[in-house]
Amino acid sequence: MAATAKQMSLIVSLFGVISFILGVVAENKKPAAGTPIPGKDGVICKYPADPTVALGYLSVAFLIASTVAGYLSLFYPYKGKAVPQGVLFKHTTFTVFFNIALFTTGLAVAMLLWPTITEQLHLTRNVHSDVNYECPTAKTGLLGGGAFLSLDSSLLWLIALMLAENAREDFFDEQDGDNKGEFGKASSDVYDADVGVKGSS
Repeated sequence: MAATAKQMSLIVSLFGVISFILGVVAENKKPAAGTPIPGKDGVICKYPADPTVALGYLSVAFLIASTVAGYLSLFYPYKGKAVPQGVLFKHTTFTVFFNIALFTTGLAVAMLLWPTITEQLHLTRNVHSDVNYECPTAKTGLLGGGAFLSLDSSLLWLIALMLAENAREDFFDEQDGDNKGEFGKASSDVYDADVGVKGSS
C-alpha cells in the first residue's frame, strides 16, 4: 500500500507528540536528589524508584522515529512519481527549513540524552568516597527543554514536507507544460504538412 503525504505527516506528528509527552513525564518524575547513607568508606546514595531513565530513552527513540519518517516523507515517490533531490533543494525556503529541522533534531537529541545518561550514571554509580557527597540527580530542566525541542522538530519536518509538496507540484506542472508544448508543436507540424500537401495537389 502506497503512503500519502497526509499519512506521512500524521506519522511524523504522532511520533513527535509521543516523544514530547515522554520527555515531559520524565522531567516531572525525576527526583530532586537522592538520600546519602553514610557508610564505612564514604557515602552510599539511595535514589527513589523512578522511570526517568527509561522514559528518557523512549523519548529519544520516538524523536529519532519522527525524524526518520520526516526525512523519508520529503523524498518519498508519492503516486509512484519521484522528484530528484536537487529539484527540492533549488527552493531556498525548503533548504532553510530542512537545515533548521536537522539542527533542532540534533539539539533535541542532545538535550534528552545528556540528562538521561547522567541520571543513569548517578543510579548505577551510587557509592562515593566523599563523605560530604550530596547525591544529586541530573540537571533539572534539560529533559523538559529537550521534550519541547522534540515537538518543535516534528513541526519543522511537517513544514518542510509542505514546502516539498509545493516544490513537487511545481516540478510536475512544469513537466506537464513541457509535454503539452511538445504535443502542440507536433500537432502544428502535422497540420502544416497536411496543408502543404493539399495546397500542392
